[in-house]
Amino acid sequence: MPADSTPEPGIPGEPGTHGPRRRSRGPRRKPGAKGRRGLLIAAWTTAGVVVLGGTGFGYVYFTLNGNLRSVDIDQVLGTDRPGKVDNGSENILVLGSDTRAGANDELGGGADDGSARSDTAMIVHVHEGRKTASVVSIPRDTLIDRPACTDADGGTHEAASQVMFNSAYSTGGASCAVKTVESLTGIRMDHYLEADFAGFQQLIDELGGVEVTTTKDIEDPESHLDLEAGTHRLTGEQALGLVRTRHGVGDGSDLGRIQLQQAFVKALVEQVEDIGLLTSPKKLYDLADTATNTVTTDSALGSVDALMSFASGLKGISASKMDMVTMPVQYDPADPNRVLLDETRARQVWTALKNDRPIPESATEGTATGEAKGVVSAP
Repeated sequence: MPADSTPEPGIPGEPGTHGPRRRSRGPRRKPGAKGRRGLLIAAWTTAGVVVLGGTGFGYVYFTLNGNLRSVDIDQVLGTDRPGKVDNGSENILVLGSDTRAGANDELGGGADDGSARSDTAMIVHVHEGRKTASVVSIPRDTLIDRPACTDADGGTHEAASQVMFNSAYSTGGASCAVKTVESLTGIRMDHYLEADFAGFQQLIDELGGVEVTTTKDIEDPESHLDLEAGTHRLTGEQALGLVRTRHGVGDGSDLGRIQLQQAFVKALVEQVEDIGLLTSPKKLYDLADTATNTVTTDSALGSVDALMSFASGLKGISASKMDMVTMPVQYDPADPNRVLLDETRARQVWTALKNDRPIPESATEGTATGEAKGVVSAP
């Protein structure tokens, strides 16, 4: 599906409307579009779950290995991409797709029309030494120039100008999404992880929920979320609603939702270390089974051995060592439902990642935010 046919708004208001932006919730989206939210968090969690399992996965190795799905990104993209940087760092593109297939149809709402979009996207940059990480969220509603790309089945897709970022995935799948990110940033993606709705909700339930504190009431019928201000241990359904909601907080935009997602990821990473999975082999297996069924990886991570090796290198990265920002953008003056890349500030972000340095604060000063920072945090 081309981006210009993508109906969901990125900023409060009905698609195509123009006018002042409000901090209130604004009009609801069209009913047919509700629930189209992909989640990256299950993919990030998978790494933690695999690490927690350690060598205890041996007796179920073949079952878990059979669960994993992978895409050979390197073969599809060939040599027409940024070169690898030999400075000890690594970049992982983590996507959440909004496919309506299977159990996701019941959770996400909407109809299974055979298409999917990358409604959540993060570049996870693991710094040399694997003790810190910089995470850059890419707003789905960003208007970009998509390069020509080839999908995993060999189909070719012409380049397109000023289309929504999330259309790259719906156009050519994982390989097209990776090529688009590499074209946008000039940075090679060393790995790819993709997650879905159903696995995310199940993972959170199997983890025993995640505790967060909200500073404001959050009510959004479209994401089935109703939370009073205070501390809550979220069930899988509530967690799914929290990272999907856009109307219940901030300016009602996708940027506000990204701020909630970032806060939730930090709360999740902070708490997953204290769950004590090794005391319950059954719980450990259930988590591993769900996690490996939830994600699609690049072929280099397409086995339990490879995923365990990769994840073990992330073990030292705590929530406090994760710097999470949103790609610098500005609201589009021609369409309040879209955002435009702030090229000057974005260049600071990409330069920092290429050189394996922290992202400077100046890179995000004065950019569009979504106005939901601080609404959710770890207790």
